[in-house]
Amino acid sequence: MTDVLAELPLVAILRGVTPDRIEKVAGAIFEAGIRAIEVPLNSPDPYRSIEILAQKFSGALTGAGTVTSPAEVDRVADAGGRLAVSPHTDAAVIAHAVKKGLHPMPGVMTPSECYIALNAGARDLKLFPAASLGPAHLAAIKVILPPHAKLYAVGGANPGNMGEWLKAGAAGFGLGSDLFKPSYDDDEIARRAKAAVAGYRAARG
Repeated sequence: MTDVLAELPLVAILRGVTPDRIEKVAGAIFEAGIRAIEVPLNSPDPYRSIEILAQKFSGALTGAGTVTSPAEVDRVADAGGRLAVSPHTDAAVIAHAVKKGLHPMPGVMTPSECYIALNAGARDLKLFPAASLGPAHLAAIKVILPPHAKLYAVGGANPGNMGEWLKAGAAGFGLGSDLFKPSYDDDEIARRAKAAVAGYRAARG
């Protein structure tokens, strides 16, 4: 399942998506080539949306964002989710996600948080909020991390600045409002998803 991120390391963050829209929104995003989606748990009826993703897009890496407790990990697993993204570093949440067979992606800002996350079983780390930290911060942290650790820039990454982040050592990106807002119609989401994939591929060279 994590091979999905090896092929195209972009995670779509669908904050505010509703169960009645999730299938069409996800379809537009998958059509563009993105195969990883998180539904933040502060979205309306998120576990139902996660269930629909698991049923309709079984070959993708789908699950939840804003996962802040082991109990939420359990609910994500019960809904069929395989991805558990957090805004923070919590060893208990990470370890429980690994135990349940989910792919954790915890939020980090400091070297200490990175190592807490890695020691708990995470491999993909979410540098968040990336916009207020900047590529130089990522580059400085990456130097002291083991080779298997991957840093994703989340919160401010977009097709226009992906090249700068990749040069700093970013492994991939989480894309939120630049890709999806509840106010965007399906055509707009499809356009933005295609632009994100094209931007990433162009930045990779």
